[in-house]
Amino acid sequence: MEQILSIDNLNRAYLQVVRNKGAEGVDGMKYTELKEHLEKNGDDIREQLRFRKYKPQPVRRVEIPKPDGGTRKLGVPTVTDRFVQQAIAQVLTPIFEEQFHENSYGFRPNRCGQQAVLTALDIMNDGNDWIVDVDLEKFFDTVNHDKLITLVGKTIKDGDVISILRKFLVSGIMIDDE
Repeated sequence: MEQILSIDNLNRAYLQVVRNKGAEGVDGMKYTELKEHLEKNGDDIREQLRFRKYKPQPVRRVEIPKPDGGTRKLGVPTVTDRFVQQAIAQVLTPIFEEQFHENSYGFRPNRCGQQAVLTALDIMNDGNDWIVDVDLEKFFDTVNHDKLITLVGKTIKDGDVISILRKFLVSGIMIDDE
């Protein structure tokens, strides 16, 4: 948790959230308001995180059109929650990156779909007949939180970090003010 709450890490998280821009969450705060919000409340947020008092807000449900005509349901966190999530991700991502399979490309830093295609072509050129592409529909809506936290806990031994991860997992979804 101390690595997550370091001033350097939090500053990098702030800059990344601002670079990403993004829509407002359930509180209506715009990313352009984050700096002023953190100037006023940053110390309180750090203390809430340090003492397991931080409570993530529900995500705002939005639907975006898919190329096939359907819609994809997304959850938009508040800007403050995105800031906290980014700070956590910056510390945890390098730790877990080492554990992922070398031929896994989804949601990985410095990896993209084109690299996956090139790797698949290399594998086929090496004489292999099978390539497996897995896309689990609604995976994040159905993943077992207890199993996920147990797996994370095998690597991350800091109970404060495990606690905030669980709070984000159960923070809920706001649909039409409910």
